[in-house]
Amino acid sequence: MRPAHILLAVLVTAVWGVNFVVIDIGLDHFPPLLFCALRFLVAALPAVFLVGRPKVAWKWVLGVGLALGVAKFGLLFIGMHEGMPAGLSSLVLQIQAVFTALFAAVALGERPGRMRWAGMGVALVGIGVAAVDEGTSGPLPAFALVIAAAVFWGVSNVLTRKAAPPDPLSFMVWVSLVPVAPLLGLSLMFEGADPDLEALRSLDWTGVGVIVYVAWIVTLAGFGAWNFLLRTYDASAVAPFTLLVPVFGMSSAALVLGEGISPLRWLAAALLVGGVALTSLSPLSVRLPRRAAAADGPGPREAAPQAPPLVGTTASRTPSTASRPSPRG
Repeated sequence: MRPAHILLAVLVTAVWGVNFVVIDIGLDHFPPLLFCALRFLVAALPAVFLVGRPKVAWKWVLGVGLALGVAKFGLLFIGMHEGMPAGLSSLVLQIQAVFTALFAAVALGERPGRMRWAGMGVALVGIGVAAVDEGTSGPLPAFALVIAAAVFWGVSNVLTRKAAPPDPLSFMVWVSLVPVAPLLGLSLMFEGADPDLEALRSLDWTGVGVIVYVAWIVTLAGFGAWNFLLRTYDASAVAPFTLLVPVFGMSSAALVLGEGISPLRWLAAALLVGGVALTSLSPLSVRLPRRAAAADGPGPREAAPQAPPLVGTTASRTPSTASRPSPRG
């Protein structure tokens, strides 16, 4: 990769890592489900009027929008609102690579080789260590919510692979429109109209800046830059940079929010990042026969390269191989 493009890749992962800190700040201004709805609303509008309609079946747009926008980000925002630290969230969410590989094995016929299975095992041990650390210092239910968010991220990755959109940017803009109404409805149901209205009435420049960052910088600018890199270079050259997301997430949380990083958390980070690297970069040992794969649509080799889904987002990554690592938040 050219030096300028290496710097661009590092910059994008830094933006995605810092995003967890920005989300934490935003949760002081908005109820989590309302915050999530506003994030997707601003990301989709006015962009939805500037891009063409996605050239895939609407069922894929709806499926990814619900899995990624409502379930993944909704659970992430609630988990962080309930006490999950920003830095740890940026780390734990990377377990999505393991879930993506498992779901891809079932839905796409992509069979992990021994090295990939070993990577999954190492990553799961890292999650166990992180759970032990969080159990002694924070609420385990919030930890479980972020794990659940990673599960739905894996689901959305596989759905996006099945859709194989030829224009990932248009696809993700329209996907961003899907979660708005369900999230607003859930916010009114569980968070209440009064807290939502109070958050909107008391909106200040910090709140505006948070929304602009998560919607435009993380989602649109970050996604656009990452998509450019994936079109320019092999996925294997670009994918490893996503492992920097928890590095930037944990370090920025420590600097800005004063979050401590215990020895157990460092150990969990080493195990999880190492396991995700093995899971994401190891080759598949078995693929579906061409005839069987063709019956179900484009196979892994036939699908167009995919750019990242929204990350914590926000823009997060949708791998061109179903188990390529993704960042968030």
